[in-house]
Amino acid sequence: MKKNAGQIMTKNVITVSPGDVVEQVARLLLEHQISGLPVVDEEKRVVGIISEGDLVIREKEVKAPAFSEVLGGVIFLESQKRFFEELKKTIALTVGEIMSRKVFTVNEDAPLEQIATLMTKKEVNRVPVVNADNKLVGIVTRQDIIRQLTED
Repeated sequence: MKKNAGQIMTKNVITVSPGDVVEQVARLLLEHQISGLPVVDEEKRVVGIISEGDLVIREKEVKAPAFSEVLGGVIFLESQKRFFEELKKTIALTVGEIMSRKVFTVNEDAPLEQIATLMTKKEVNRVPVVNADNKLVGIVTRQDIIRQLTED
């Protein structure tokens, strides 16, 4: 029998909200031995994801974009937008400032194969599971999928 998200997901999901402090996320990740958390609003709707990678970027050295001076003007040779996004993340204090806003979710009926394909194509390690009202009801991680391989 083919499994779906509702059958393999973790139902008691640890979450944070956009206003929570980044240090709280680090403590939760370590305490629960997980690598990422859904970020939810007051109504339990998923608004982002925060992971170990987002926290590690805070310690990254941010280099100003290369530029050239021509006739008294400055021409940037690299993306200023990327520089400012990285800078903003390195000084972030709250989850909302550092979280990834692009979140891929599935519903409870999503087949295991669809989830595995989504994770592989989008290079994500976890997929929040939402109900018809788009509220968080669970999460499927790569580990959940690997666990299914040993149980079949």
